[in-house]
Amino acid sequence: MSDFERKLNQAEMLAQKGTLSRRDFMQLAAAVGITIPMASTAFSKAQAQEQEPKKGGNLKLGMEGGSPSDSWDPRTYSDSIMMMASLTIMNGLIEFNADGSATGELLESWDVQPGAREWVFNVRKDVTFSNGKKLDADDIIYSIQIHRGETKSPARGLLQQISEIKALSPHQVGITLSSGNVDFPAILGDNHIVVLPKDHTDWQNPIGTGAYVLESFEPGVRVAVKNRGEYWKPNRGNFDTVEILYIQDAAARTAALQSGEVHGVNRLDPRTVDLLMKEPSISVVRTKGTGNRFCFVARVTDDPFTSKDLRMALKWGIDREKIIKQVLNGYAILGNDHILDPHDPFYNSSLPQRSYDPDKAAFYFKKAGVSSSAKAILQTSEGAWGSAVDCAEIYQQSLKSAGIDLDVSKVSADGYWSNVWLKAPFCASYWGRRPTADQTLSLVYSSNSDWNETNWKVPEFDKLLTEARVEFDEAKRKEMYGKCQEMIYEDGGTICFAISDYLDGYSTSIHGVKPHARYDMDDNRVAEKAWFA
Repeated sequence: MSDFERKLNQAEMLAQKGTLSRRDFMQLAAAVGITIPMASTAFSKAQAQEQEPKKGGNLKLGMEGGSPSDSWDPRTYSDSIMMMASLTIMNGLIEFNADGSATGELLESWDVQPGAREWVFNVRKDVTFSNGKKLDADDIIYSIQIHRGETKSPARGLLQQISEIKALSPHQVGITLSSGNVDFPAILGDNHIVVLPKDHTDWQNPIGTGAYVLESFEPGVRVAVKNRGEYWKPNRGNFDTVEILYIQDAAARTAALQSGEVHGVNRLDPRTVDLLMKEPSISVVRTKGTGNRFCFVARVTDDPFTSKDLRMALKWGIDREKIIKQVLNGYAILGNDHILDPHDPFYNSSLPQRSYDPDKAAFYFKKAGVSSSAKAILQTSEGAWGSAVDCAEIYQQSLKSAGIDLDVSKVSADGYWSNVWLKAPFCASYWGRRPTADQTLSLVYSSNSDWNETNWKVPEFDKLLTEARVEFDEAKRKEMYGKCQEMIYEDGGTICFAISDYLDGYSTSIHGVKPHARYDMDDNRVAEKAWFA
């Protein structure tokens, strides 16, 4: 171990014990040549391990990712605020560890038969809903079934593989799939699948097995919950109350954190985060290269985007590096026109990374036969993500150098996900990380998915995806998923130009928060996991 590593380890141990302040830690880190971002991350991790959780206090969070149309109906969740709020009141079937691997939540454990078609899930015992009802297999089945059949739930496509589901006992559920899927437990961890009492439909009054119960809800403004008492998860659900404020503007969220109005925020502006890291009262939790996948998406069934050559022109005509440098301040990695990231074990690293090439963009544009006077219209908004308009304007400039006119139409943030996304021929979109390649590719690109945003439906792709689900040979499976990515890369309507770092900001009074491979704010569970010092 080098002297550098030894000093850093010593500093981290002191921070864990609470005997070294953040200011002193940062000074020591600087003295041994550690950068501010690296030191801030190291101190945050050390803090999270320093002590047993403490109970009490009123947590306030400021978040982007909601709208006035938000509802407690889990089939309608479209962004972070309701996903976070739902996990204060309800639990999922499956939780995910910090590395993104699936672990049991209300489904405690499971067994599978060879072929990965027949599954038996064990329902956790001695768990009670906030209305007093004991959790049983019927509640689990109901919570899955509401996402199947005639519904617009984003989980519908993922669950179509279920051919039979039944209670084997009060605490055991049997599920048979139409074809095998070795990743099926992770599918059940989808953000929309939270557990409700059987037959519950009163979406004004959510009932769950979580640590909190609803106090008040003003969609687009705030969510307030209060602790319900004993929680079945040890050392979780530590706050007396939790309040989530809708703060869509990144500058306003940062100001609220700096002033102490809130204790934590999501989606820090990468352009200002370096300055924020220098403030001794604030801790930044960064997860590199597993964050939001920023995309401009063209529906391949809408003119003029039916042309593969036009789609190719749009892919070569975006200056990804300029956007990452100027808008995302380097806190992102290059996207490559599908939404898997290099940390995924099935990522296809053999695909050449697309770079900005205005000559190739002009070539494909001419080949597409689109009139030189025609303009592609890109609809975008801060409602998509905070810097979406800035990204679109740089895209507009880079396409102009290729002789392609792009009309950037800024639309209202309110209702963006219900009025524009899945409807506009060309618009801004982003995706959070999913825990498996199968879930990612199925949700975004399979023909039967309700969230197939580009309307790209290719039977060969669907067949390959289905075959990969039952392939136990990892090398063969990687080859199959690699081919799926290649098909999207070559033919799809996704222009994924960047995969961001997750950047959360917290008061240093908040402990227990860690980087998470799946989603920011500790996989939307900071209200459940964290505590006040």
